[in-house]
Order: sequence, then C-alpha cells, then structure tokens
Amino acid sequence: MAYGQTGTGKTYTLGRVGKDDDSKRGIMVRALEDITTNTSPTSDCVEISYLQLYMESIQDLLAPEKTNIPIVEDGRTGEVSVPGATVVKLNSMDQFVQLLHMGEANRHAANTKLNTESSRSHAILMVFIRRSVPEQEGLDISLRETEVDKKTGRPGYHVPTIRKSKLLIVDLAGSERLDKSGSEGHLREEAKFINLSLTSLGKCINALAENSPHIPTRDSKLTRLLRDSFGGSARTSLIVTIGPSSRHHAETSSTIMFGQRAMKIVNAVKLKEEFDYESLCRKLEIQVDHLTEEVDKQQKLRENYRSEMEIKLREYQNSLAEAEKSLASRSEFLEQDNASLESRMKDFVKELKSLKDHNDLMHDEIAQLEKSMKNNKLLEKENSQLAQKLKDVLDDLSQQKNYNDVMRDEVASLEMSLKLSKQQQLENSTYQKVLADTTQMYEKELADLMKQSENSHALAESAEGHLEELKKKLTDNQILMQHVQMENSGYQKTLAETTQMYEGKIASLTREINEEHARYIDAQEQLNILRKLSSGQQNSVQIEEQKEIRELKSRLQEMHQVHEATGNELQSLKKEHNDLEAEKGRLNDEIHTLRQALKVEEMRRKAAENDLVNIKKVVPESEDGFEEKRSYTKEKLNRGPSSFGQRSSIAKICEEVGLQKILSLLTCEELDVQIHAVKVVANLAAEESNQERIVHEGGLDALLMLLQSSENTTILRVASGAIANLAMNELNQGLIASKAGVRLLANTATKSDDPQTLRMVAGAIANLCGNESLHVILREDAAIKALVKMARYGNIDVIAQVARGMANFAKCESRGILQGNRRGRSPLVEDNALAWLIANSNTTSSSARRHIELALCHLAQNEYNAKDFVSSGGLKELSRISVESSREDIRNLANRTLKLSSAFQAAVDAL
Repeated sequence: MAYGQTGTGKTYTLGRVGKDDDSKRGIMVRALEDITTNTSPTSDCVEISYLQLYMESIQDLLAPEKTNIPIVEDGRTGEVSVPGATVVKLNSMDQFVQLLHMGEANRHAANTKLNTESSRSHAILMVFIRRSVPEQEGLDISLRETEVDKKTGRPGYHVPTIRKSKLLIVDLAGSERLDKSGSEGHLREEAKFINLSLTSLGKCINALAENSPHIPTRDSKLTRLLRDSFGGSARTSLIVTIGPSSRHHAETSSTIMFGQRAMKIVNAVKLKEEFDYESLCRKLEIQVDHLTEEVDKQQKLRENYRSEMEIKLREYQNSLAEAEKSLASRSEFLEQDNASLESRMKDFVKELKSLKDHNDLMHDEIAQLEKSMKNNKLLEKENSQLAQKLKDVLDDLSQQKNYNDVMRDEVASLEMSLKLSKQQQLENSTYQKVLADTTQMYEKELADLMKQSENSHALAESAEGHLEELKKKLTDNQILMQHVQMENSGYQKTLAETTQMYEGKIASLTREINEEHARYIDAQEQLNILRKLSSGQQNSVQIEEQKEIRELKSRLQEMHQVHEATGNELQSLKKEHNDLEAEKGRLNDEIHTLRQALKVEEMRRKAAENDLVNIKKVVPESEDGFEEKRSYTKEKLNRGPSSFGQRSSIAKICEEVGLQKILSLLTCEELDVQIHAVKVVANLAAEESNQERIVHEGGLDALLMLLQSSENTTILRVASGAIANLAMNELNQGLIASKAGVRLLANTATKSDDPQTLRMVAGAIANLCGNESLHVILREDAAIKALVKMARYGNIDVIAQVARGMANFAKCESRGILQGNRRGRSPLVEDNALAWLIANSNTTSSSARRHIELALCHLAQNEYNAKDFVSSGGLKELSRISVESSREDIRNLANRTLKLSSAFQAAVDAL
C-alpha cells in the first residue's frame, strides 16, 4: 500500500507499466511477473479484480457500468469480499498489461495546482491464487480421516486440499489541503471524501498501534476492505511517499508519523487451505453405482421371500374364514333373542317419552295459569287503587260544592247589602262617599268570587270527565276478570282430567313393571335350577347365558343413563330459555341506548349547523378572502391588519368548532357549505403552525378530492391555493406527489380558464419544482407541460408563478449536474420551455423577468443544453443578461456560466 501527499509519486511507484524501459515498471507489473513465473497453469489458478473507491462508492475499473458495489462479510470466518466485482482469469502478462491500461483509463483523475494528473480515487488491485496441494503434503489430513473411518466402520478416503492466497496492491489517493490544491466545486467534494477516508484509515492505525479494544473499521469502506491488512492475517508492506519541498513540511511530518505508527502493528500470517471435494465426489459416484447394483440384488431376494409369505397368508385366511362361519351361525341365534328384547325396550321408552312430553305440556299450562293469576291479582290491585282515586275525587267534588254554596250565600248577602246601601244612599246623603268606597270594594270582591266560581265549575267538569273514564276502565277490567276466571275454571277442569289420566297410566305402568320384575325373578330362579341340573355338562352354555344376562343388564343401565341425559337436556333447555329472555332484555336496553345516542347525534347536528352559520358570518364572501402563502417576506410585511384580524377570528372559530368538523364540511353536498369550508381551510393553511394539523386530520386528502371531483371555479381556485400553501413544506411535497396530487394539479390547469385558478395551480407546481426528488414525477405527470400551457394565457400573475417554477426546476437540476447525479438534456428543453423563456425574457413584470433570467442561467450550466441554446438564440439572450440584468448576482452568474462552458465560449468568439 502506498500512502502520502498528493503529487509525491504513489501511482508512479505502483501502477507504472514501463513499456519502453523495464526499469520504470511499477510494483503491480513486477508482482504479477513474479507470480506468473512461480505458478504453473496445471496446478495453479491466478485471477484478478481491479476496483476504485470514488466518493465512498466502490466502482469496477474493468467494467465501468458496475457502480456502488456492496461489501460482504462472511459471518462464519469474518472474511471481507466484494462479490459484485469482475474477476478475470489471468493467462499471460500481455493480458494483465491490457487490463491495467483499461483500469487506468477508467480511473478518475483531475488537474490541480499540486498535480497535473491527481488521482481522485483509491485504486485496489486484487490478485487471487489457488494451488492444489500434493498428496504428500496433505498426508496428515488423510491419516486423520482414516482414523475416523476406522471408528465408524466405513472405508476412508483421502480428500485433496487447495491452498488459497490473496494479494492487495492499494494506490491511495493523496491527501491535500484545499488552500494549496485550489480545488473548487466538484473537485472540492472529491477532496473531502478522500481526506475523510484517509482520516478513518489513520484512526484505525492509531487504535491498532495503541492496542485499543475497538478498531473503527466501519467508519469508511476503505478501512473495511483493508481490515485484514492491518492487525489481521496478512503480510503487509507500506510505502510512504513524501515531497522534498519545505513548503509541505507539515504534510511530510504527518506522513512519516503515519508510517511509524503503522510499523508498530503486528500481523499473524495464516495458511489458508480448503478441501477439494470435486475429485472426491467422482470417486464416490463410482462407489455409489456399485452399491446400487448390490441393492438391486437384495431387492430381488426380498421379492422372492415376499411371494412365499403371501402364499402362507392365503392359507391362514382360508382357515380364518371357516372359523368365522361357525361363529356367525351361533351369533345369529343370540341376535334374534336380543332383537326381541330390544323391541320391548323401545316400546317402553316410547311410552315414557310420550308421558314426559305430556307432563311438559301440563307444566307449561300450569305456568301460564300462574301468570294469568298474577295478572288477575295485579288487575285487582289496580281496581282498588282506581276505587280509592274515585273516592278521593268524590270527596274533592263534595268539598268544592260546599265551597260553591258558601260563595253563593256570600254573593246573595252582598247583593242584599247593596240594595240596603242604595236605600240608605237615598235616605242619607251624608254617607254617600263612604258608601261609594264600600261599593267599589265589594264589586271587586264579587268579580274575584265570580272568577273563582267559574274555575271551580271547570274543575268540576274535568273531574266528571275523569270519573267517566275511570268508570269505563272499571267495566273493562271487570269484563277481563270474568274472562280470566272463565279460562281459569277451564284450565282447572283440564288439569283435573289430565292428572287423573296420568295417574291411571302411571298405575298401569307400575303394574306392568312389577309384572316384568316378577317374570325376571322367575326367570332367574329357573336359570338357577338349570345351572344346578347341568352344572357338569353345559359349562359353555352357562357362560354364554351369563354373558347375555350381563349384556341385558348393561343395556338396561344404558337406557337409565339415556333417561337421565334427557332430563339434563330438559334442564339445559330451560336455562337456555332463561338466557334468551335475559338477552331479549339486554337488547331492549341497547335499543333504548341507541335511541338516546340518536337524539344526541341530532343535537350535535344542530350544533354543527349553528357553527356553520357562524363560519359563514366570519368567512369573507369575496374571492380575495383567502391568500396564497409566498416565499417572500416583503409580501408578508405589506399585508394589512385586516387580514391578521380576520385570521385570528378564523383561528378562534377553529378552536371552538374543531378542525375535524371543518374538514368534514368539505365533503358536504351543499355547494355553499363546501365553498365556505374550503375558504376557512385555505386561510388556516396560510400559517405554518396549522399545516401539520391539517395534513394529519386528512385535510390534504379532502382538498385533492375536491380538485378531482368539483367543477366549481371558486372551489378549484381556493383548493389550489390551499395546496400551494401546504406545498411550501418539504414533507407535504412528498405527500402531495405520493397521493397523485401533481397529476390532479396538471388536470386542473387543463380544464380551467380562470386566471386566478391558474395562478394558484402554477404556484403549487412552482413550490413542488423546488424539490429535486420530485422532478421525475413532475415530468411523468405532465406538470412541466402544464406550466408552459398556462403561460400562454398571457396573465401577468400566472406568468410570474410559471417563471418561478421553471427557475426552481432549473436550479435544482444544475445542482444535480454539478454533483454528478444527473446527465442529459433538461426536461424543460424537451418540453419547449426554453423557447418560451427566451421569448418572455423582456417581460414588463420585474419578478417574472428575474425568475426567467435565473432559469436561463441555470439551464445554460448543463452542457447537454448547449446546442439548443445556440440554435434557439439563447446564447445571445444569456450575453444580454450578463450585461443588462438589473440584479448584480444574476449578471455574475451569467458571466460565470459563459466562461465555464467551452461550447458557449467558442460560439461567443464566432459572434
């Protein structure tokens, strides 16, 4: 590995070919000559790979199309490899020299102040050698295998071994200081990556020299590739190159210190051998063929033995069939007896089931009668309560009548007093004033008493009506009571009849059971007598009879178990019935709760309608009631206080009503509601603090749906403005593109003729053009073509937004070209945007003119656009901008672009 400052001879030392003079050959050529002379093509295999590490990206110098090749680490052995690199088998030195020339031609180099051909990447030549070890050298391994084979009892085999080796020749890029090398632009970025990887290498060397427990080999791809070379299993040689100039004293001393630290590292060389299983596989295949022949012979012998066993099996099956026939004849007799017993048992079971069903019906009827009796008791209670109420009402009426009589007597007495007062008035003139006062007072009292009498009369009439209704209810209840009593009497009669019938059947069944039991006892006695008589002769028959008796007993027990199981099933059915009743009550409760929830929802809907009325009062009816957020601070400063007051009132409504309710109004079917709601959302989106909430609550999706579905001009204009405000945020830009928002904006531009709508759409696309990662989507979704089409309408505001979008697109594109991430003609040129920029470069609007000039300057930095610039007159316009532009930064940018481009410089000289 060669390490040192740039321009000190690292590439000269390692990679020089030396065609004319053999003494000037580099280490790469000399090493390969030594390897080819000491290897033979029969037992050895030599392969090479040639890589470069450029800006932390591994590239193949033998196949330039392979870039960013990954590094793979073996989890078992820890060995680092690059499987994606091209591996070429080496046959001669001429072939290696050609490959070395190819790799040097593909390697990155540049002209700096310190070196005319400064390497801008680290070059790594990998040489892989494989050699088969002779049998004598691999004797130890074969002896071990034979020992293992003796233990297992299998024949041992000698496994040939292969010895592997790898040579790395590393030409490191030179470290450089920017103030000395004068690197700028892309060269400056290359120098940063070179110094970063060399710094990581220095850290690893320091850690290894100090025996540190942690070696930071993963900080750079260079240290990962060279991990085995330092502190690993390799024999490493380091070439340190320095310059003689005292100007580079600091670089020379740091290079020597690096070499001193590297000398402290101790590597442990290991021999790498592997088994050659291919030759062993051939020997084993021959033995497998031999073994398959022996297996075939064994299979034939097994088939003969199998045929003999099948013949014996048939003989045994015939004897078995004869024994089964004899047993079947005996079993038929027993089955007939069993069938007769089973038929009798089935009859008993049917009768028991019918009795159970009848009992269940009677139980149900009794339960219904109990319910009806309970209802009767309830009705009697209600009747008693009604009677009590009637008594109370009658008492009230009697009291009211007494009160009315008293009042009538008072009225009569008052009338008499009035007559007497009139007579006294005629007789005594002196008491006229007193009498007048008393008459007025009494007249008022009379009027009050008349009113009270009228009210009491009305109460009496209402009480009489209530009495009549109660009488009707009493008659109805009496009729029901009579009907229920008739039904109860009928049920009681049927109960008595059924109970008598069941008692008779139960008595008959008990008699039959007793008779059967007596018969069973007689049969047992007869069996005992027969057993005593034929105890010595018929043991086998007794055993069979005992078996039959046991079977009968077991069947009786099974029938008893079935009876108990049916009773359990009845109980379970009753429980299920009770559960169903409880479930019915629960469902009724749920229905009640649902009704209450519906009422609450109705109240919420009314509240939302009231909120909408408040929103309509606050949101402006004019078309300028919302604003598009700009990237310029001057426009923010020029806004009047009315907009801030209006926005604060909208923010208050948003806090009171809730953003979710406002966004839900965007999907309302009423057009007026949609317009007011989208205006509120647009005003909220003008503030960065509200944008995240709007997107999180689904406001962006609702706005995009409006663009897709609505045909109203106002809704399209306001929704486009809201999206333009949201597109100022980089995260929102990615969301808009992922939700097909670019295509929706382009479609809105094609179907709308309103200048204000086009201005909003152009502003939204212009904000998206400032994100380089979205340029492919903008091109595929026809957003660039939509910008060019909108500019042809001639509106000044629309042209300003279109120019801003093209300037943002061209600026991002030029940045990507300088970084080496992009190539080819610009999409703006391919979509005829260049001709429009040139034609409108002298527009009257200052903001539009400034953006057009910036777009032309950035497009000119792409060398692939040079031919189009020259043919379309863009070069003349660029020259004019470098002189006549009103902004100094744009003039400097135009001059720098003209000087850097060789094609432009030749065209300017020709002009």
